[in-house]
Amino acid sequence: MNGTGTVNGNGNVGGVSNAEWELIRRYHRNEPAENQCTSRLVKRIKAPVPLVWSLVRRFDQPQRYKPFVSRCVLKGNLEIGTLREVDVKSGLPATTSTERLELLDDDRHILSMRIVGGDHRLKNYSSIISLHPEIIDGRPGTLVIESFVVDVPEGNTKDETCYFVEALIKCNLKSLADVSERLAVQDRTEPLDRI
Repeated sequence: MNGTGTVNGNGNVGGVSNAEWELIRRYHRNEPAENQCTSRLVKRIKAPVPLVWSLVRRFDQPQRYKPFVSRCVLKGNLEIGTLREVDVKSGLPATTSTERLELLDDDRHILSMRIVGGDHRLKNYSSIISLHPEIIDGRPGTLVIESFVVDVPEGNTKDETCYFVEALIKCNLKSLADVSERLAVQDRTEPLDRI
């Protein structure tokens, strides 16, 4: 699967294997409340986990691969509980977002964040992204799984809300793949922190 697979809040699987489903159940247990929606997206990247992780783990520099982020200012050191102020590029129904780092696990390649403020409609939004090694076309690759849970804004349905957030995440995952694969082709297999 070269695209992005989706598993919605009802557990319906679109292009997701049993092995992927096991990883989702292990690392992406979202428990949405009645007024929330959740989904999980899966993306394969033709670049090794250390390279992809060197981009994902940079909570202080999401703009390295997230195309909708124009600027990010970290409030404190890169540790659990740290806040970042993100400026969003025009074209989205938002201009700023305040986000808290919930989990950064370099051993298991998992990052979790929560939106705690900003001028947007994503209330009580939290996400988890996990990276898993995989062989793609005979070379080291990365299976990326990202899940989220968010309140459904008044006037919207769960389906509309999930569709909007999934579209943003798919765009971010495509950009992550593009940046990672370009670096991998350039034989930059060392984590970017060390380059």
